[in-house]
Parts: sequence; structure tokens; C-alpha cells
Amino acid sequence: MQLHPPPARASGIFGSRRCALLQVKQSDSCLVRSKYATTVLMEPASTRSARWMVHATYVSHAEGTKVAGLQTNPMKEETRITKQPEKPLYFDDHEVIPKVPEVDFLPLIYQVRAMLRSMNDGEISISAYDTAWVALVPRLDGGDGPQFMTSVNWIINNQLPDNSWGDAALFSAYDRMMNTLACVVALTKWSLEPSKCKKGLSFLEDNMWRLTKEDLEPMPVGFEIAFPSLIEAARSLGIEFPYEHNALQSIYYNREVKLNLIPKDLMHNILTSFLYSLEGMLGLDWQKLLKLKSSDGSFLCSPSATAYALMQTGDNKCFEYISMIVKKFNGGVPNVYPVDLFEHLWAVDRLERLGISRYFEREIEYCMDYVKRYWTEEGICWARNSNVADLDDTSMAFRLLRLHGYDVSPSVFKHFEKDGEFFCLVGQSSQAITGMYNMNRAAQISFPGEDILQHARAFSYKYLREREAQGTVCDKWIISKDLPGEVQYTLDFPWYANLPRLEARTYLDQYGGSDDVWIGKTLYRMPLVNNNTYLELARLDFNSCQVLHQLEWHGLQKWFTRSGLKVFQVAPEDVLRTYFLAVASIFEPSRANERFAWTTVSVLANTISTHIHSNFTRKERMVQFLQHGPHEQNDDPSWFKGNTKDDILASALQQLIDTLAQEALPSREGPNYIHNLLRCAWNEWMIEQIYTDDDKYTKSSVMQQGSCVVNGKQTCLLLVKVIEICAGRTGEVQSMINNVHGARFIQLASSIYDNLHHKQLLSQVNPYYLITFMPHRV
Repeated sequence: MQLHPPPARASGIFGSRRCALLQVKQSDSCLVRSKYATTVLMEPASTRSARWMVHATYVSHAEGTKVAGLQTNPMKEETRITKQPEKPLYFDDHEVIPKVPEVDFLPLIYQVRAMLRSMNDGEISISAYDTAWVALVPRLDGGDGPQFMTSVNWIINNQLPDNSWGDAALFSAYDRMMNTLACVVALTKWSLEPSKCKKGLSFLEDNMWRLTKEDLEPMPVGFEIAFPSLIEAARSLGIEFPYEHNALQSIYYNREVKLNLIPKDLMHNILTSFLYSLEGMLGLDWQKLLKLKSSDGSFLCSPSATAYALMQTGDNKCFEYISMIVKKFNGGVPNVYPVDLFEHLWAVDRLERLGISRYFEREIEYCMDYVKRYWTEEGICWARNSNVADLDDTSMAFRLLRLHGYDVSPSVFKHFEKDGEFFCLVGQSSQAITGMYNMNRAAQISFPGEDILQHARAFSYKYLREREAQGTVCDKWIISKDLPGEVQYTLDFPWYANLPRLEARTYLDQYGGSDDVWIGKTLYRMPLVNNNTYLELARLDFNSCQVLHQLEWHGLQKWFTRSGLKVFQVAPEDVLRTYFLAVASIFEPSRANERFAWTTVSVLANTISTHIHSNFTRKERMVQFLQHGPHEQNDDPSWFKGNTKDDILASALQQLIDTLAQEALPSREGPNYIHNLLRCAWNEWMIEQIYTDDDKYTKSSVMQQGSCVVNGKQTCLLLVKVIEICAGRTGEVQSMINNVHGARFIQLASSIYDNLHHKQLLSQVNPYYLITFMPHRV
């Protein structure tokens, strides 16, 4: 499914053909030559492209001229469904929602804008575990006591009511046990708060059994390495702890398995994920390891690993990094920092999937520029100054950068492939669901010939489907509201088949807001990625749009009744199905005229096409219609007598063009210019219908199940043209028509249609449920 860019930045997508209906002489009738016949009102293809816009402009200023074919007449009844406010295009949607109960979007929009504009190195919650490691650093001048007393004070002031440390809102045995033991070790090291230590130890002893019941998937990163290290630190301090508990056996076993994945001599010379967990290892060659630290002095942006390195080496760069984050977070430190690239990328992803990104185009553009600035051919990590790339962040960056028009090479994924399989980080012990999920989403944004993306997509698809079948779609990096639902939606509705409004409606039920929790060494939260403000705005926006869409549907029902198309076996369900596709793709309140154009043009064009191809004599009459048309003085042309259905179609078409011209966004060339463009598009389409062989018509069209609406290639191109005209993008149209890109677009659009027309993804969907009965409150 094609994505629809905002009007201000969208490219013109008009065809290259020119209609000679717009070449009008005052004293002579208009004859047009084509590959079909000299009587058809169209110029030869070789001459019509370059001069279309010139002639269109000329005729639009020719007052009172009779145009052969489709003459515009005043409408007796107004069929518009909403009145488009006369406001500039750059206004936000919340300012141009007609006939909808007032909803005060502005406070929430301003709040989100302020949040996005505040982005720096990342807003992230504090990790008691990492803070404890910083608190363990002794004074570097050789004196007694801790180097960072504010970190010790944070531990003292943040013990939870159940006597543990960790995430207060979500209980995870892994998280609470590691945070609590680390804090007890830190306080015991400096002989502080014995009562708090005693309570903490009591919590540990009472809850050790929970470690045997926890699933392995949400185990914190490096837990099997870091927790045994803390136990040994507690032993060295004489802390009473259940050292022989059965729950520890599997942890020590997994520690040995993971440490054996990469030999130590290799770990000292290449960048691996083990740098993130240095505090859990012994016998390290620090002279070699210091060469692997990041430019900011950290080891993979990990405060605990860097604090351990500082204790072992006294390295000045490590000290500067720890001092910086301690000062920034007032003593407590996060489990990873900075997280700037991660925050910028995932915030944009959430806003887009919730369907509210249009309110924040400038902020999103800044985010994408920021990410592109630090993009490398080897990929990226969660932070700009990290010297290790990971598949998850790289996949999200690749996908969003491509969708926003940046040039990024798919060869970046070759750095994450080995022996036909993909990995996220060197040294990983298991795949992450979200890593494969985001790689699959990225691989869907591919061009022909990008084999690495095809391989990545196939590999991730197989892996994710297998996990679905096993019922094990849970991740080691996030605890979210409905990750299985997110995965299923992406696999069932890939990018080219995704309808934006359906995605937003689905994601509203999947996005957990502030309840979603990330998993690092400990549980942590990203308030600019997961928060209830985004969710509240998205719900208000969806409900408000839904009200408008239902009003539009009532208007379309009136249009259908007035059009008289019922005699052609067109049913209201056909109109609803077409409107559903339009509103699911172009949903913004400010684009009501485009939705109206999509629906009415599609229904009427398919009706005319079916009518023409059902009987050749009707083709002949349509040729006559194009040649003589209802512009003659006789309001009831003789050739129409006795052909009531032809009359109905001609009348419906004339009235529709009038309505579309009235509802189209203003053009500097004037309203007649819009009429002429619309007439041109329709005549050109009709000529194609008349001179298309019935067999070819059948082969290039597909009928939706339970519908009389036939979707043909030429009808799809007509839709594109009319929508562009109604959207007021005539400037882009002119720039395209006057060069070879117009013809190239038609060729590409036809190719895309040929590849996709067999995919009728919504043929089984009941549109009445989706449009009429979808709950207003979400």
C-alpha cells in the first residue's frame, strides 16, 4: 500500500497525457487524432504530453467557450458532504475539522511538541543496580569513603516499601533481586544503613525461590554474568546470603555457557556485547580493554561496566563519563546512557503508528536528520558515540530513514549476517523477538534486486512464525502490552498492503503507554517513547476523525441516491467498501475532498466501464457522447433518446465533475482550469475504455468478492489523477507533465498495479463493522 505524504510535501502524481478537449477553437469543431481513430477527442501520444498544461491554461481563461465532450453545468442540488474551510494548507488538522464536536487538541499537541523538542541524550529512568556500582567506587584520591556520595544517598532514599530496590510499578524477580543485592552490597561496603541492609537481605531470602519460576525470556541483559559477580562481592563482605540456594545452580551454569561463546583473548581485541557486562568478569586485561571504550569514556554506554573499569584502572575518561551522568541525574544513574538515537527513532515510530505524526512534522524531520547524521555503513547503536552497532537500532533507523526519503544502503545488513543467519550483537546467546520483528519491518521497504533484504525478510518471517506457532512471542528487551499482536499484524499486513488508519486503530489497542517497560540490565522506562500523553492524543484524534468519517459516509449515501446508479446494480455496500479503502488510506480531516473524489470517481468509473463493456452498441454511443456531448443546444440529444441509462451516467458524470471542481483546493489558474483538468482526465480514461478489447479488460481487472465494483488499471490511474487535482497539487503536476517523468510515472504505476492487483486483502472484511459500527471510544 502506498504511503500518502502530507499535501505540502507530496510529489505530483499526474499522468503524462494531454486531452485535446482543452484545445478549443471558437469557429470550428474539435477533432482529435489518436492511435484509435481520428474522431476520438485526443491528440497523438507523441504530441500531447508537452503541451497539455499550456492548452489547459489557455482554455481555462477562455470565457464562454463550448468544450467538446464534457460540458460543465450548474448543479441543481449540492452534493458536497463537508464544507472545506478556507484556511491555508499548512494549518494543522485540528484547526480544520468541520461539523465535529469541538475537541481541545491544542494542549496535548503543544505538550507533545515540547516533549519532542526537549530531546537530548535521552530521558530514561534510574537503575538502582548501576547506581550501586557507581556508589562502590572509592575515593580516587586515596581517602576513605565513596567517590560519589550522591549515588549512595540515592540508594538510601529509594528503598521500596517491600524492602527491595527496583521498578516500583512492575515486579520482576530478576530485576528486584539484582537491584536489591547490589544496593545491599554498596551500603555494606561503606557500613551505612544496617537496618535497610537487613530488610533488603530479608527480601532476598524470602524471594529467591521466584528465580526458579521466572521465564528466561525477560531475564535482564547479562543477568547470568552480573548476578554471580554480586554474590561473590557479597561473600567477600561477609554478607549473610543463601549462597547454596537451588535457584543459583542454573544461573552459574548459564554463566559458563555464555562466557565460553567468545574466547577472552578475542574479547579483548574486538567489540562485543560483553563490554556491556564487564563488572561481572574477572581476569581482564585492562590495558587492552581501555582501547575499546567509546569516545565519551564509557564501555558501551554502561554506567556499571564503566564504574567497574574506573575502580580497576582509575582511567580519567571513565571518571569524566561517570561524573557527567551522576551530576545529570542527581546521584542515581540509568542502566545505559546516552540513548539519544534509540529515543529519537522509537518516538517517531510510536507517533507514526498511532496515526498522529502529522501534527509533528517539523519535530519528526529534526529527529530523522539527527539519526541520519550518525548513520554509518556498519549500522548504528542506541547512542551516537557508541562504537558497536546492533541489528535492532539499525533496522529501525534503516526503515524510517528510507520512508522519509533518505538514501541508505541495504548492504548494512550484511554486517549482521553469518552463515545464513542474522544476529543482533556479536556474542549474543539468543535471538530477540523485537530484533527480528524490526528487521522484518525494515526488509519490507525494499527495491528490486536488494537480495540481502529479501533474505533478511525470509529469515525473520520464518523465525517469527515459528515463535507464533510455539506460543512464545515474548521478548528479552521489552515487556509490552501486546507484542504478539504487533508481530501478527506486521506479518499479516506487510508495508505495501498496510492501510494507515487500520494500523492506527490496531496499535491503539497494542500500545501500552507508560505501562510498557524496557529490559536492560534492569527494567527501565523511556518516557518520550512510551507515555500516556501520546495515547490520549491518539485516542482523541481517532475518535474525532471517526465522527467526521461517519458524517462523510452519510453524505456519500445521499450522493449515491441522487446519482441513480442503483439501476446499474450498484449497491450501497459497493460505495461503502470503496469509501472504506479511501478513508483507511487518506484519513486526515483536511483531506475530505480527496476521500470524496476517491469514492465517487471509483464507483462511477467502474459503473461506466462495466456499462460500456457489456454491449458494443453502448461503446458506439459513448463515442458519440465524446464527440457531441451534452454541450449541444439541445438538452436532450437525439442519440440519447431511448437510452435512459446513458443519460443517467452522463448526468451523474457532469454533476460529479462540478462537485469535484467546487470542492478542490484553490488553484492560482482559476476554477475553470480545474474543470478542464478534470474533464481531460475523464475523457482520456473513457477513450481507453472504449478502445480496450473486452478480453484485455477482463484480464487487467479484478472484482472484489461480494461486490460489483471492478478495479481496473486505467481506473486506478484515473483515481490518482483526480485526487491530485482535488488536492490542489497542480504545480507539481505541471512540473511532471512538462518532462519525461510523467510517462515514466504511468509506466511505474502500471507495473505496480500489475504486481498487486491480485492481492485483494480486504475482500473478506465487512466494511459496515469497520466504518459504521467501530466504537467511537477507544
